[in-house]
Amino acid sequence: MFAVIKTGGKQYRVAANDVLTIEKLEGAAGDSVEFNEILMVGEGAGATVGTPFVEGAMVVAEVVEQGRARKVLAFKKRRRQNSKRIRGHRQHQTVVKITDILTGGAKPSKKAAAKKEAAPKAEAKAAAPAKTEAAATAAPLFTAPAGEPDNLTKIKGIGPVAAGQLAEQGITTFAQVAALSDADITRIDEAMPFSAEQISDWREQAKALAK
Repeated sequence: MFAVIKTGGKQYRVAANDVLTIEKLEGAAGDSVEFNEILMVGEGAGATVGTPFVEGAMVVAEVVEQGRARKVLAFKKRRRQNSKRIRGHRQHQTVVKITDILTGGAKPSKKAAAKKEAAPKAEAKAAAPAKTEAAATAAPLFTAPAGEPDNLTKIKGIGPVAAGQLAEQGITTFAQVAALSDADITRIDEAMPFSAEQISDWREQAKALAK
């Protein structure tokens, strides 16, 4: 038996014991989630097609892990303006394993707590203060040196916003950027929206500015 489910704005064809990666769902590893938007369910020619959803059908899955996709880089260059910008993004995603495909209003043998998908924009705005507080309590990647900070926007590719983000992580001087090791660059690449190539370029520029 197979089913076609809808989640995160996408459709997936699933069967029992399938493992798939979908848009982020709330829940920790080991939690059960229910999918109630079933577009089709059945086997072979006897499959039932919903209008739009199949009444009484449900797919139950177990959260395997929460993770993030590979980084996607967005590069913007302004011709003849000596300006370029690179931004990185890693999409949050959830890996689930299908445990049951139920029809006719049947309930799962193991009680599953229905999990909501990522909150809509209105709810996300309401949750923003809590997230900000959590981020504020996280320790910065580096320790800012004493004294006046340098104007990091003199490095091509670092604007006021990026300079502020670096300052939050304890990077405030040309000397710090110039002294970044490959391991430091990897840490920044994983924790911040900057690529390793972009940070390496900043390091080379900072070596000249730090003299």
